[in-house]
Amino acid sequence: MLLTKLSVAVGLAGVALAANAVTYTPGTYTEKVNGHNAAFTVKVTVSKNKIEKIEYPDNLETIGVGKVALDKLSKKIIDRQSLGVDNVTGATITSFALKGAVKKALEQAKVSKADMAKLMKNSEKYTALPAEIKTNVVVVGGGSGLASAIAAQQAGAKVIVLEKLGILGGSTNVSEGALNAADPQRQGKQGIEDSIQKHYEQTMKGGHNIGNPDLVHYLTDHALESVHWLESIGVKFKDEVGTATGALWQRSHYPATPSGNTYIRSFEKYIAAHGNDMKVYTDMDAVSLIQDKAGRVIGVVAKDNHTGKTTKFMADKGVILATGGFGANVALRQKVNTGVFKDYDLGKGIGCTNFNKSAQGSGIIMGEKVGAHVIGMSDIQVHPCGTPGTGLMEMVRTSGRNRLFINKEGNRFVNEGAPRDVLAKAIFAQPGSTYYVLVNHLRYPSLDWVDANGAKMKDMIDLGRVVSAPTLDELAKKLNMPAANLKKAVEDYNGVVAGTYKDPLGFVANNKADKQMTEGPWYACQKVPTVHHTMGGLEINTKAQVLDANGKVIPGLYAAGETTGGIHGSNRLGGNAIADIMTFGRDAGTHAAKGN
Repeated sequence: MLLTKLSVAVGLAGVALAANAVTYTPGTYTEKVNGHNAAFTVKVTVSKNKIEKIEYPDNLETIGVGKVALDKLSKKIIDRQSLGVDNVTGATITSFALKGAVKKALEQAKVSKADMAKLMKNSEKYTALPAEIKTNVVVVGGGSGLASAIAAQQAGAKVIVLEKLGILGGSTNVSEGALNAADPQRQGKQGIEDSIQKHYEQTMKGGHNIGNPDLVHYLTDHALESVHWLESIGVKFKDEVGTATGALWQRSHYPATPSGNTYIRSFEKYIAAHGNDMKVYTDMDAVSLIQDKAGRVIGVVAKDNHTGKTTKFMADKGVILATGGFGANVALRQKVNTGVFKDYDLGKGIGCTNFNKSAQGSGIIMGEKVGAHVIGMSDIQVHPCGTPGTGLMEMVRTSGRNRLFINKEGNRFVNEGAPRDVLAKAIFAQPGSTYYVLVNHLRYPSLDWVDANGAKMKDMIDLGRVVSAPTLDELAKKLNMPAANLKKAVEDYNGVVAGTYKDPLGFVANNKADKQMTEGPWYACQKVPTVHHTMGGLEINTKAQVLDANGKVIPGLYAAGETTGGIHGSNRLGGNAIADIMTFGRDAGTHAAKGN
């Protein structure tokens, strides 16, 4: 159950059903509306004086984001018999879509103008928080923040979590959830050779050898512990490991249920079960850190986005910053873009995979104001799986195997198993800076088969996001590219898998999942580069303590996840972000609870 101010500490005051009954023509009314990801149908059932049910069975909104907004808002509307409810921060488009559809459905039910005015009247009433709230540990932020909060509680601390959005988990919600860890048990069953040392060496090399070796060692040494810790609080992983885009090796652990939201659901259940020790406040915008005269960080000032009032959240053990990176802060990323992608425009023309409101670098900015050393800000990662027009990671994903990268001429142009910076630069060099991910029945056995992200090929085709055809000749015709080129690309790839062809682009079939792609149906999904991860941030040590410019610990201040720098170097391996947020999140929580 999602913990919010409604269910934890703030609550709504004086909310009741509409004082005067509204009259409807009984029945079920439907309205189709454009959501965030796709159009969906809303069904509203009313009796004479009551909204009885709101359904949205065919929606493709994002798990953990849009789907949460649909459930929260429909419950509010029914409980209050009112359309005057606030949008869910972080899911604004979905919120507007649902409320608009319900309004039109009620208009079909012959609601009078006077009754509609009653329904639209604002029913939200918020009680301001106290000027000061005390606890042991205050956590600011998303996925890594929840991991650190639970670890702190397990270490004996009372914990408060401050979340800027109306949903928990931040960008972890919209990740694929891949967690890299050398795992003898799972990998051994698959015949995969791996080791912690190999994970360490690939992480260093993938980051161009500028990551902090101590931090990288801590990450790779403790990543499997994070898998086991997550399992201990209810996360179920698939029995077989895969390979995230740019992971460089087959060690990516995927949740058994779709996407990174799996972790957040488990965290929410844990927090709900430990409500005496853990409180969560959503829609709280942390604006500054509080220090005592000796320079120790002892709290956070945060503004309630509903009331506009600020509260001091005081922590006698420690404060953890876990606010994510700055990928959606266009001005900042342009300012610091002097690294790997300095020759490319990362302005408004390129999207971002993360939440706009949360990926602004706020934790980095707050930390810097109290003397934290900020490192690696020029290290920005661009991912090859962006959706044209938005930059979001949707539809057919580039992770896994048995997929080809095809340009508009039908040619392969890059080693599909290369690091993300290599993939992105190769895409930028293609006509229109775009390409197609080509897959076949190996990835999608049927039109109704549900992939790891909860999507069906049938829906992707219906939305016009995927072009399909039974043969490569027909697919090439639909994509307006030479069929000979497309067939040669597939032939070369299959030759590598069969061991009869050496790929000049460098692709090697070294993954147990690699198979020849020989039969249709074939599916092509257009993709563009998108800003995905920012590797720079607050410098920390292996206890997740934040350091100043002289390498000294800032007492009481900890950080985890994308808010930190120094771990991934100038390029992060796919699957290492979840390993990072869970490993250093646990680390931050454990040490913050001890106040050391």
